[in-house]
Amino acid sequence: MTIITRFAPSPTGILHVGNIRTALLNWLLAKKHGGRFLLRIDDTDQARSREEHVDAIRADLAWLGLHPDGEERQSARFDIYEAAFQRLVAAGRIYRCYETAQELDLKRKVLLGRGLPPIYDRSALTLSEADHAAKAAAGEAPHWRFLMDHETSIAWTDGIRGPQHFDPKQMSDPVVRRADGSWLYMLPSAIDDAEMGVSDVLRGEDHVSNTATQVQMFKALGAEPPSFAHAALLTGTEGKLSKRLGSLGVDELRAEGIEPEALVALLARLGTSDPVDPALDAAALAASFDLARFGRAPARFDEADLTRVNAAIVHRLPFDRVAHLLPEGMSATAWEAIRPNLTQVAQAAEWWRVITGPVEAPAFDDETRAYLAEAAGVAAGLDWTNDPWTALTGALKETTSRKGKALFLPLRQALTGMDHGPDMKTLLPLIDKAEGVARLARG
Repeated sequence: MTIITRFAPSPTGILHVGNIRTALLNWLLAKKHGGRFLLRIDDTDQARSREEHVDAIRADLAWLGLHPDGEERQSARFDIYEAAFQRLVAAGRIYRCYETAQELDLKRKVLLGRGLPPIYDRSALTLSEADHAAKAAAGEAPHWRFLMDHETSIAWTDGIRGPQHFDPKQMSDPVVRRADGSWLYMLPSAIDDAEMGVSDVLRGEDHVSNTATQVQMFKALGAEPPSFAHAALLTGTEGKLSKRLGSLGVDELRAEGIEPEALVALLARLGTSDPVDPALDAAALAASFDLARFGRAPARFDEADLTRVNAAIVHRLPFDRVAHLLPEGMSATAWEAIRPNLTQVAQAAEWWRVITGPVEAPAFDDETRAYLAEAAGVAAGLDWTNDPWTALTGALKETTSRKGKALFLPLRQALTGMDHGPDMKTLLPLIDKAEGVARLARG
């Protein structure tokens, strides 16, 4: 059987890291088995859905390298939902209700006060056709509930949580359609999964109770339920889902200099016992993906970890991958020289200014200025194409008896204006010879 997964965001806002992780895990699961990863835009809430959010979702997935193998829009599938809905009504699995939100809230409070589960009492099932006609004549439109089968227990083997069991008698019949005819999440999602051939639903553990209900919906639709797996939710460093984490989107991460490879590398392993390995690309992560490696403990997302992974990723990025992001004129040799000193690609511009100048050296004492003047004279006579740094420091070591920090640091400071940075052996040849000699002489 071909593995088919789906990512089903609602276009009512931007994708945050929790959404991104769900998309990534579904992509990895599909690619692990040579299957298909589908994007389904859940835009049944037409009042809140925005086309710019649809475009942003597509762009964010593309930036991450998670290219869907197909796309569906729920707003284009209303005829499919209507047909399934009418079949379920005819089969007695969907029924009309009229209680207001206030009436339902009162019923829940009464049940809780009695120590009973706050589930719907199914009082609407006692209404006769004459009752329904009277309500229609009075201008009352019904909302619609799915009738749970209380005689059939609900069970599935979850890909992460293991065996799951629910007693349907302890579950409310969910509202699936509002009085204005608009759809709620549960039924269209089940219809789509069945119609689109989704074999595996991998989502957050906050959907476990939804799954219990949808297992019965699939059976009522005459469809085999897909395999389900529910991943632990992300938490922040403070141990809960913070407002910051819940709104942290791709645009913000991009603005902070985070590379997509870093986000993929970290999110692919959160919640597992496997170490985050910046050396693994998306294909390698997919090959090693295993639901059995995921635990039930909350998956801790630490932005400091992301920053560290990002630096490790940047240190591995080839020139061709970043050339369009680098300052004009910067070569592959220059990129490879400064790359180990970066935590973000954007920082390359700072080091390019060190190479091209001008630089501001610190104020040196008279002894150091004399030493740098001697260095300028030696540098002027060097072959700049043949390791000038080794030749310069070797000659100065012989003539000045300096060594270690006293030998190297003033040269670095005069040439770069900094106390640390890339290996001078690779950096110095990138500085124009005349410019390098002038910097030493200015010391």
